[in-house]
Amino acid sequence: MARGPSISLSKIPFWSRRFLARVFPPPSSNGVPAGTSGKQQIFTNSLSNRGCPCLNLADASCALFSRVSYRLLALDFNYHLRDLDSTVLRRHFSSTPEAEDSSFKDVSSIDPSQLYRDLRDLEKGDKQTKSDWQALVEIFRSFAKSPWACDQALALYISRSFFPTAAKKFRAFFLSRCPDDIAKHLISLGPSDESHRFLFPIFVDFCIDQFSDEIKRFRTLVQSADLTKPHTWFPFARAMRRKIIYHCGPTNSGKTYNALQRFMEANKGVYCSPLRLLAMEVFDKVNTLGVYCSLHTGQEKKNVPFSNHVACTVEMVSSDELFDVAVIDEIQMMSDPYRGYAWTRALLGLKADEIHLCGDPSVLGIVRKICSETGDELIENHYARFKPLVVEARTLQGDLRNVRSGDCVVAFSRREIFEVKLAIEKFTNHRCCVIYGALPPETRRLQASLFNDQDNEYDVLVASDAVGMGLNLNIRRVVFYGLSKYNGDKILPVAASQVKQIAGRAGRRGSIYPDGLTTTLHLDDLRYLIECLQQPFDEVKQIGLFPFYEQLELFAGQAPNLTFCELLEKFGENCRLDGSYFLCKHDHVKKVAQMLEKVEGLSLEDRFNFCFAPVNVRDPKAMFHLLKYASSYSQNRLVGLSMGMPKGSATNDSELLDLETRHQVQQETGGT
Repeated sequence: MARGPSISLSKIPFWSRRFLARVFPPPSSNGVPAGTSGKQQIFTNSLSNRGCPCLNLADASCALFSRVSYRLLALDFNYHLRDLDSTVLRRHFSSTPEAEDSSFKDVSSIDPSQLYRDLRDLEKGDKQTKSDWQALVEIFRSFAKSPWACDQALALYISRSFFPTAAKKFRAFFLSRCPDDIAKHLISLGPSDESHRFLFPIFVDFCIDQFSDEIKRFRTLVQSADLTKPHTWFPFARAMRRKIIYHCGPTNSGKTYNALQRFMEANKGVYCSPLRLLAMEVFDKVNTLGVYCSLHTGQEKKNVPFSNHVACTVEMVSSDELFDVAVIDEIQMMSDPYRGYAWTRALLGLKADEIHLCGDPSVLGIVRKICSETGDELIENHYARFKPLVVEARTLQGDLRNVRSGDCVVAFSRREIFEVKLAIEKFTNHRCCVIYGALPPETRRLQASLFNDQDNEYDVLVASDAVGMGLNLNIRRVVFYGLSKYNGDKILPVAASQVKQIAGRAGRRGSIYPDGLTTTLHLDDLRYLIECLQQPFDEVKQIGLFPFYEQLELFAGQAPNLTFCELLEKFGENCRLDGSYFLCKHDHVKKVAQMLEKVEGLSLEDRFNFCFAPVNVRDPKAMFHLLKYASSYSQNRLVGLSMGMPKGSATNDSELLDLETRHQVQQETGGT
């Protein structure tokens, strides 16, 4: 083969020569370019791991990502090499001994970068038979749909949305220049993981050459959606030497009681609750004991004069105020797929000298990790249940007439709750109190008080899973009406951790029922109940995060033409997270955002705030009134949401839902 004319490398700037030497060195036996120093290798590794959430770098070879990392450096040199005569450069590279052998006899051993350059230099590939052509097309279709290839492309800053387009153009490039022996090698691999791994390094070089602007754009976008190292978001909290006390134990072990004692002793304190009802319970208790305490929830604010303490829902806690003592209850909720971000923010951002965490052992490991990152001191207090929880081998045998005084029957839907209540009161002499999440706070508080009071006829409680979140109720026995729950999509078994949390509410130290019992209505559910109670706590590996408004605003600057709903979608696709965190589900937020798209005059911050309004997105009436409120607000008009007084008590489920909606809208908007 005749050699092409050579060029003098002395005419290339010295940094370009060094770059060429780094980008195209012959690989050594371990896949790392020859002559790579320790510092260069560390730099390579840091570049190759600048990926996105859920990026699986483990499957990529060291040689591949060393090459990718060094090739990425070319983007920062403004592509100086492209100013040179490309024909001369290509001839220079094709003058190497490897390029002289155009037969590609051992295709699998060819350096992918060299293979890409040789394909690029070819004007036309060999003609393929119809069957071979169809086989090659099928292989490239498989590559374009490969989750592995799509994930690996993120390290190159090829976004998931752009990857199919890049793969399609790569297919057109490859098939138009493909020699016969490479085609046969690919066909022998078929549409498989092996063919994907063969094609991907060539795809990398193709993308760097062809999509430099797209790569730069996506890299800027990803950097604006960076949710890594969330502990650095709170510099004032990091400047403090906080003491974290983890009260770790099961239900009815005294952990929350001890934390609240310290809360009341402090000059200024905050209690973070998972439920409005529990926040109100602490509010009542603390004020009764002579400690002035305010109440802040999504539905109401009660500011008590001269109070230095506040009981609030965890979403309402302020990270701007300075406290002596903070209590974060049910800390294991950090792993909740929807609300977990609120507990994570509270733990990372609260400015308090002492932070008391109350919860089960499932998140203890990740709390230790967080404290090592923040530099906070961690003290662990472990608790055991005062009296063991006993499973009654004899169920209610499917008959609610076997309910006894002090029982709490737990059901997982409003319809079932009222069916149980009506059946018990119809066929027995018991009277029932009812507690579930959608009840107005005052009603829930009254129902809990009636059940706890021994001097009345209300001796049975029918409740939802809301009773599992630390409510202080005098329950003798927890009876599960069923152990499956509709999650908004399908019916699934109740999680073992939730079963343990709810069952553990039985028995309360200092009450007339110190011993805790639990059972089921039906015999078929008893085995699952026992399995759940015997199952150890699963160690949580990841906890929830969600961006602040300022982070979304920064991201919006890179994508100015998107609606707020599209902005949330794109942020979720492109954000980067550390391995210990996940992005919380925000379908309910997007549903509100989509509804508000038709409302003009709302700023980005307005839309963000409206999307987090405590509204039931599955209730059309509640959504309608939120839309009406937002429309009036956008036009700077006074908001009036008078819904009228009900004509009478609810007689069926739909009328009850209507009453709940009316109260919720009036409470949350301040309407009359």
